[in-house]
Amino acid sequence: MRSLAIDLLKIVLAIFVVGLHIHFLRDSYPILSYLLVNGLFRLGVPVFLIITGYYFSFVNDFSKLKKWLFRIFILYAIWTVIYIPLWKEGEAVTNIVFGYHHLWYLNGTLFAGILLFFLRNKSPKLLISLGFLSFLCGYAIQYLGNSHFFEGETNELFNRYPMYRNFLFDCFPFLTIGFLIKKYEWDVKRNPSLWLVLLSVTAVIAEAFVNIQILKLSKKESVDLLFSLLIACPLLFIYFKNLKYKTDSKILASISTAIYFIHPLLMFYVYKSENLFVLQHADLFFVSSLILSSLVLVFLNRRLKYLL
Repeated sequence: MRSLAIDLLKIVLAIFVVGLHIHFLRDSYPILSYLLVNGLFRLGVPVFLIITGYYFSFVNDFSKLKKWLFRIFILYAIWTVIYIPLWKEGEAVTNIVFGYHHLWYLNGTLFAGILLFFLRNKSPKLLISLGFLSFLCGYAIQYLGNSHFFEGETNELFNRYPMYRNFLFDCFPFLTIGFLIKKYEWDVKRNPSLWLVLLSVTAVIAEAFVNIQILKLSKKESVDLLFSLLIACPLLFIYFKNLKYKTDSKILASISTAIYFIHPLLMFYVYKSENLFVLQHADLFFVSSLILSSLVLVFLNRRLKYLL
């Protein structure tokens, strides 16, 4: 039996990722948009990583690791090929090595999983320390870039996403958190209240507010790493994990994965369309095509297996 609550949470998280990629409400309500796009919606990827790390605890020998890595690599290869029309004219080597756009998540998860596998038997204190130090390094690089602390080529280097949004500084910390939750049964021993979860999520939005109003970070630049995510994401996951709703169907989880993988392709062809009618109703076209294409992908995956 699957957790229905977690599968529903995945749908919401996938919508969060879509929302941040389309810069939801940026033109009409820029401050609110920032609090959502660089605040609330940033819960999406870390919670996905925690969920992945939770089930990574079952990867306890080299043969299982190979199967786990093979599945992720095949997903990465398939979707990298699908997105060739969008990245072939750009920095091709960077897009292949680090992952085009949202596909960095697969690339990062793969290498973070390898690192975690070889550290899996270390003490929880060491794993927590390594995860936090990794996150701290990523946060520092991101902040130095977003605050434009340096000038010239150094500033440009620190503002490149792969510098901090990668397997070591982003994926490894949250994958480790999920792994530790399962290995030491923190989800069994602790059951956070709804109020505590809501408070932690509010802290994520508050940190975004501090970034834009006090630290004066640019409204147009992304902030992937927030300290509050280290608390809010595990609490959110454990809360939903402990809800007693079960299902036999995997369709919701598959739909969430489909939404994640396909939405940038649809964004490109809908919002950059030269058809005036499509542009006038771009949001409607995008949402409709996203729902339809996600369902089609779920159907195709039952036959092709490695699409999702």
